[in-house]
Amino acid sequence: MNLRPAVEADLEALARVHRAAFEPGWDAEEIADLGSGPGAFALIVEADGPIGMILCRAIAGEAEILTLAVDPAARRGGVGAALVEAAAGLARAAGAGEMFLEVGLDNPGAIALYERAGFVRAGLRKAYYERAGGARVDALVMRRDLNTEGESPYSS
Repeated sequence: MNLRPAVEADLEALARVHRAAFEPGWDAEEIADLGSGPGAFALIVEADGPIGMILCRAIAGEAEILTLAVDPAARRGGVGAALVEAAAGLARAAGAGEMFLEVGLDNPGAIALYERAGFVRAGLRKAYYERAGGARVDALVMRRDLNTEGESPYSS
């Protein structure tokens, strides 16, 4: 498994991973648009091709995970955890003291991943995500303190 910063040449690979993980997934243009903002950064994980990606931004003392996608065939192998920890480290280095994200309440696997990574529930956005057929799903807002010294929750 190779985890590295994503570059412009990786946009199509990032989009492939996102489309494999989500319906509908983002295309390269959408990822480029979000990734071009102030403080934005992306990471990619490869193992015989792209299997995971994370897109974040760190600005004004806060960081946000904009999206995290792991190819379904590579889930439960530590890819998501590695991406979260690497992104948290980069955000901390950029001066962020806390990191936020939104995750659909219909995604218990992702919620468990974030809770294991030290995120706590901080709020709820009603009907935030639109799913197939027009169904609306609430988003759980989660927060992680990046100023806490010590080991990663995954280091045990």
